[in-house]
Amino acid sequence: MKAFVIIATKGRAKETYLLLDYLARQTLIPSHVIVVGSELRDIEGLDMHPLVSEGQVTILLSQAGLTIQRNAGLDALIPYVGSLFSNEWFVAFFDDDFRPASNWLENAATAMQSWKELAGITGHVLADGIKSEFGIPEKDAQQYLTGIKPAELHWTNSAKTRVLQGLYGCNMAFRGTVASNARFDEKLPLYGWQEDYDFANRAKRYGVVALVPACKGVHLGASSGRTSGVRFGYSQIANPIYLARKGTMSWRMAGRLMSRNILSNLAKTLLRVHIKDFPGRLQGNMRACLHLLLGKLDPLRVLDI
Repeated sequence: MKAFVIIATKGRAKETYLLLDYLARQTLIPSHVIVVGSELRDIEGLDMHPLVSEGQVTILLSQAGLTIQRNAGLDALIPYVGSLFSNEWFVAFFDDDFRPASNWLENAATAMQSWKELAGITGHVLADGIKSEFGIPEKDAQQYLTGIKPAELHWTNSAKTRVLQGLYGCNMAFRGTVASNARFDEKLPLYGWQEDYDFANRAKRYGVVALVPACKGVHLGASSGRTSGVRFGYSQIANPIYLARKGTMSWRMAGRLMSRNILSNLAKTLLRVHIKDFPGRLQGNMRACLHLLLGKLDPLRVLDI
């Protein structure tokens, strides 16, 4: 089974270069990799990577936005898929600061070959720096991958494969059947919060989505390239309501996400926790709630903030 990889990057050219190093060491070498930036600084220096010089990587620019950039990658993938049948290939989406174990792609292929109903997967995140101030240092990634550092507590930590409602966007893969027919919702702009849940739920038209623990990796949670606190806080309210109205997220889950985020942002603002811009997030939450009351709530309004 052939593997392809799409990397949407913003402000992290160095991190993307190192991710290409990890892809070059995969036991199942990707047939092609597409890197999508939004401006020249996003891809600076990537043309010097050996995979690029060998013709295994395409680098392109698109309008900024995670969903837009991933869609540009899917569109650019079409010529490389060629005449392959949809069950003969899959595409993995890795965040530019994700570090996959060397057998991530091989284990994903094995899972899809042995479970024909499997439409999409996410892997076991050994450590996730997204909730820390500075993320996980690059040098620590290998220590987690080799077991020198034990895996941290994470919702993807599981002893067996299990069916999920949504996937974790930092490392997920979809069968060709999904990638040929579905696109990310570009009404979820910038960081695209919950775009992975939305896409995974639409992928379930073609089968099940599941956690495959054999696909291990580390999410560094790099701080560069992140959306501002106010904008992110707005998306924490606008995106779940949009997805619930759309039907790809239950109202129950949307309510749980929103209430949890508001309470967390409020508590951390009052406690003066400085690892993230929690006052900004809370401000964004409140602005979105006001727009909801005024009938103006829309994920795209975050672009005006």
